[in-house]
Amino acid sequence: MEVIMSMYQSIGTASANVVDRVMEMLVAGLELEFGRGAGQAMAHRLLEAEEADFRWDARVEERWIGAYESIDDDEFELDRIAICGRLDGKWFCATMLVDGDGQAHGVTGCRTFLSLVRARDAMLRAH
Repeated sequence: MEVIMSMYQSIGTASANVVDRVMEMLVAGLELEFGRGAGQAMAHRLLEAEEADFRWDARVEERWIGAYESIDDDEFELDRIAICGRLDGKWFCATMLVDGDGQAHGVTGCRTFLSLVRARDAMLRAH
């Protein structure tokens, strides 16, 4: 689906299932390495430390909001992109800072929802 002027793009629902499985595999691997019970806590710490990358990879839809105007003179330009997706079993809507190569550089806001419909609605209303 494409809407002119808002540059809306559907990524596909399959990627949400893949990310949930990645989290399961991450927890399982960490438990093998560090013992039962440690995997879940360590996975959540890793998720917090690398939140932008995990959320960006977990997106199922995205919508360009506009250019990010930094107070610093950054070497490169960033765009603000609203996304919705599913991570660790929870639907979310987030506003991301993304460079021209499609690499996430930060999260400026994120909310969780009980359903894709509500997360998607929040993404479409983001400004």
